[in-house]
Amino acid sequence: MKKDSQDSSGFVLLADYVPHIVQEIRYYSTYNFIGDRIDGYEQPIALLTKEAARALKSVSNEMIVKGYRLKIYDAYRPDTAVKHFLLWGIEDTDVRMKPYFYPEVEKQALFSEGYIARRSSHSRGSTVDLTLLDMSTGKELDMGSPFDFFGKISHPDYRGITEEQYDNRMFLRSAMIRSGFEPIACEWWHFTLRDEPYPDSYFSFPVSKDSLR
Repeated sequence: MKKDSQDSSGFVLLADYVPHIVQEIRYYSTYNFIGDRIDGYEQPIALLTKEAARALKSVSNEMIVKGYRLKIYDAYRPDTAVKHFLLWGIEDTDVRMKPYFYPEVEKQALFSEGYIARRSSHSRGSTVDLTLLDMSTGKELDMGSPFDFFGKISHPDYRGITEEQYDNRMFLRSAMIRSGFEPIACEWWHFTLRDEPYPDSYFSFPVSKDSLR
């Protein structure tokens, strides 16, 4: 049975566990596929379950040794944010961000093709969207497509990109899998902790430090 919850006791501020991360929480900003700040994002911070944060720390430690930092785009996502996505999906006329995030996919197909879920694993608190930052250049690794670009080019196994771009994806993917995360088929940036602590719970408390007090 799927359960809705406001209990944040199993969650932590990710930066407390993984101090080397860079955060660009896109749904707090207006630069996302909708074009507005998303409901439930009260601060530009990443929250995760304690278990997922510990596993991500292992990834971060490995990457730091190799000269990279984790850049986080999204982590825990309140169920209220997912409802915002769904309401946007009903509004057929709002396609202002289509040229930037889904130029080759019709808006309604974003849901039917699995790019936007009607109930998100992010709301269970152990899913993270991320990339790698090269500390020698200060730039993100070139993954062949940007975060939240909806289309086949963002599928992890897509081969219509350069060998370097594909290798960068596999470099991130392999590190995440080694630390207990599972990828998905349509987004190179998306990973969920394999043994997530709340597989049947969807949380709705806001993304805010106050939610953890």
